[in-house]
Amino acid sequence: MPSRREWLRACLTCSAVALAPRAVQAAESWPARPVRLILPDAPGSGNDTVARLISPFLEARLGQPFVVENRGGAGGRIGVEAAYNAAPDGYSFLLGNAGSNSINAAIYRDLPYDLATAFEPVSLLVQGPNVLVVNNRLLPVQDLPALIAAVRARPGALNYASGGVGSSAHMSMELFKAAAGLDVVHVPYRGTPAMAQAVIAGDTALMFANLVNVMPYIQRGELTPLAVTSTARTPELPEVPPVAETLPGFETLAWNGLLAPRGTPEPVRRRLLDALGALRDSPEMRDRVRLLGGELIVSTPEAFGKRIAGDIHKWKTLAAQTGIQAE
Repeated sequence: MPSRREWLRACLTCSAVALAPRAVQAAESWPARPVRLILPDAPGSGNDTVARLISPFLEARLGQPFVVENRGGAGGRIGVEAAYNAAPDGYSFLLGNAGSNSINAAIYRDLPYDLATAFEPVSLLVQGPNVLVVNNRLLPVQDLPALIAAVRARPGALNYASGGVGSSAHMSMELFKAAAGLDVVHVPYRGTPAMAQAVIAGDTALMFANLVNVMPYIQRGELTPLAVTSTARTPELPEVPPVAETLPGFETLAWNGLLAPRGTPEPVRRRLLDALGALRDSPEMRDRVRLLGGELIVSTPEAFGKRIAGDIHKWKTLAAQTGIQAE
C-alpha cells in the first residue's frame, strides 16, 4: 500500500500532466521568488564552494536570489531528505554529490527513498578527481608503487583518514585497498578539514580527498600527492600520475550536480538548464572552477542520470564485497 508521501507525489504528478499548458506558462515567469539550493554538506566543503560560486551567476541570469541552505550531517542524508520532502514547485533544488546521491544508496539499508529515482536530474555541474596524499614523515615515499610496497610491509600498522563512513574519501580508499591488496585501518573524521589536519599532524598517514578541498595544503607542501583517481592526468597536478597507471582500470570521480524533487515541472527544469549552459560558456567561471581543481561540466539530464546509476552500481558492488555499511 503506498505511503501518504507517495500518494501525494502521485497526485502532484498527475496534476502536472493535466495542467501541462499552464505549467509552460508558469515556467515563463519562473522564478517569481527566491529559490533554495539545498546542500547536504557543511559550510566550507567543496560542494559549498561550488554553490556559492554559481548562485550569484544564476541570480543574475534569472532575476531571483538562489539561496544556499546548508543541511549537512548523517553522511548527506539530512540534506537529501530535506530536498526529497520539498514541494516539487521549482523553488527547491538539491546540489547533490557523489556521496549523498550514489554512495549512500550502497551503504544505507533504511533510506526512505530510492536514490536512482527520487529526483529529476537537471545537470552535472563540476567533476574532478580525488587525489591520494600522504604525510611524508610517516611515509617517506615519492610514488605509488613505493607507497604500495611500504604499506604491504606493515599490514594493519597504518591508519588512513576520511571524512566519515561512506564519504568519497572512504570509498575511494576501500576501492584502492581492494585493488592493491592492502591492509590499512580506517579512521573517520567529521569532514575534510578535520581529516586533512589529521594527516598533516601525523595522526594518520594517508588519505584520498577531493582535489578541490586539498589543493591549498598541497600547494603549501603540507601534503604530498602521489596519484589522482581520474584515468588521465589533471592539469592542476600535471606531474602526478593516475592510480590507473599502477592499477589498471581504477577510477573514481568526485562530482556535484543539480537535482529537482520528482514532479518538478519539466519547463522549469529546462529553463534552469538553459541558464546553466550560459554558466558553462563563461571562460571566467570555467577558470575559477579549474583553479579549485575541478572541471565545469553542464550535462544533459540523461547523461547525469547515467552517471548516478553507474556510480550506484559501482559502490553497491564494493559494499557487497567489503561489507561496508553505515550505522
